[in-house]
Amino acid sequence: MRGGPEAEARAGAVLFATDAKTFREQKILAEEVFGPATLLVSCGSLEELEEMARGLHGQLTASIHGTDEDLARHKNLIAILLQKAGRLIFNGFPTGVEVCAAMQHGGPYPATTDSRTTSVGAYAIKRFARPVCFQNFPDAALPTELQKKNSRQLWRLVDNQLTKSDA
Repeated sequence: MRGGPEAEARAGAVLFATDAKTFREQKILAEEVFGPATLLVSCGSLEELEEMARGLHGQLTASIHGTDEDLARHKNLIAILLQKAGRLIFNGFPTGVEVCAAMQHGGPYPATTDSRTTSVGAYAIKRFARPVCFQNFPDAALPTELQKKNSRQLWRLVDNQLTKSDA
C-alpha cells in the first residue's frame, strides 16, 4: 500500500558498526533498539570481546556465529553470554516466538523484570495464572476442574498424588 499509513510504519533493515572504544564511551549505543537493526562492535582481541560481553545489560537473545571449533575455543565467552541472555543462538538469528516447551523469551534484568517467567514458551502460562483457593466450598459449588468427579479427565494433584482418578 504505497503511500498509505502502513508504508509509513515500515522500517528497513539496517546495520550499524562501531569499535569497542566508541561503544564504551557512547552509552546510548548499548540501549535497546526495536526493529530490524543490528550494531556490530569490532574488538581488537578476545580479551576485549569478553570485556564487552561482561558489560552488556540483560538481553533476550545472544547470537554466536562461528564453527564447532570456535565454540570449543571460546567457552569463556559463552559462559559470560549465558549470564546475559535468556536464549543463546548458534549460527542463526532470533526467530519469531511461540508457546512451546522449547521456547524461552526472557533473560536477566533489564531484558525482563523476572527471569523465571517469559512471555512465550511453556513458562508463559505461569505469568497469566492467578491461583485461587476455595476453602470449605461444597463440591457442587466448585469449578468442574476441582470437583471430586474428574469428568474432564484432567491430570490433578490429589492428596499430593498426580492422578486422573476421581477424588
